[in-house]
Amino acid sequence: MKSPKSMIELSKSLKSLYIKTAQKLKASDRRQFMAEVVKGFGIGGQTLAERELGWNRRTIRKGMKELESGEPIIDAFANSGRKRIEEKLPHLLEDMKSLVDPQSQTDPSFKSTRLYTRMTSSEVRRQLIEQKGYRDGELPSNETIRRRLNELGYTLKRVIKAKPIRKIPETEAIFQELEKINTKADNEPNTLRISIDAKVAVKVGEFDRGGKTRIPTISLDHDFAEAITVTPYGIFLPQYNELFLFFVTSKLTADCIVDLIENWWQRVKHRFNHINKLVINQDNGRENHSRRTQFMKRILDFSSSSNLNLQLAYYPPYHSKYNPVERSFGWLEQHWNGSLLDTVESVLYFARTLTFKGQNPVVTLIKKVYSTGVKLTTEAMAEVEKQILRLPHLKKWFVEIFAKPGSS
Repeated sequence: MKSPKSMIELSKSLKSLYIKTAQKLKASDRRQFMAEVVKGFGIGGQTLAERELGWNRRTIRKGMKELESGEPIIDAFANSGRKRIEEKLPHLLEDMKSLVDPQSQTDPSFKSTRLYTRMTSSEVRRQLIEQKGYRDGELPSNETIRRRLNELGYTLKRVIKAKPIRKIPETEAIFQELEKINTKADNEPNTLRISIDAKVAVKVGEFDRGGKTRIPTISLDHDFAEAITVTPYGIFLPQYNELFLFFVTSKLTADCIVDLIENWWQRVKHRFNHINKLVINQDNGRENHSRRTQFMKRILDFSSSSNLNLQLAYYPPYHSKYNPVERSFGWLEQHWNGSLLDTVESVLYFARTLTFKGQNPVVTLIKKVYSTGVKLTTEAMAEVEKQILRLPHLKKWFVEIFAKPGSS
């Protein structure tokens, strides 16, 4: 016995109307429209719709059920398949990041905002077991760990441009001490860690800085006139993802650097009444290394005036890109990439509109003129040395300063 056939003949224009209408609808609305059309066809409607309109019978039947119940069917495709490992181990990504972040550096050329890490995925997995207490059986494979780190913005590949020029014998020991100090600082409620550093001075004017922009710009090919420069200096709070950017029009001296730290502290100290110690991550720059007499004198004075104990923790030579504040400069360079920084105001505008770690930085222009070449006598520096404590085997890299009792 032959199955009954629908007596409806569909014209080309009607078929086109049905098909286009169904294509414009989504999910339950689409299925219910298809079911309504098929019901109108009568007996054999599903066969006709499948043959003439290309509609799937299962979809039509699903729409029929929705019409009868009056409720849409929730597909919940997202609930199918294997669950992501972080649902089973909710702290895994945070623990992985805490292991990898201290071993990661920004792109030295600032052409990418990704971070390059010195650790392999197998090493991350091993340290999750040793340091974080995970069991081998509950952790995902090395490949899954690599993928998750990549999603977090870390690149585990060896990249030539990210390799340091060279090492000094103390490099590994410095990194081990840095990790110990930073981890302790982040876990102590009365300690605040900051990361400070300067970026290469920005030349202000109609100069070609490379990069691309959708807005047509005309720049000079050569530096025909003396240009104004501003030096970006950053103070970053890793625990709070807060960035403070200072743009200095003068030379960046030891006095200038400590003034910026004092300026920052005056702004935020009302929020940190519980803090009695600052850990300062920085590189061994010419004006702020621990043998720079004027810097050490000024930072000692800051400790006394602010009543803060200080821990100076320096990154080894050729490895300053591991300093967390450096990452903000990579984002800043990407943010104003290809734009014409022809005025100081335009530089400040781009800095204020930067979004780093989900927040806009606090931007300040510093116009004070600083004198270069200021230094202490040998006798004066000897007095400073009596008031500081250097780590015996890494004296240049780790210095502690204790606020004098009764200082204000």
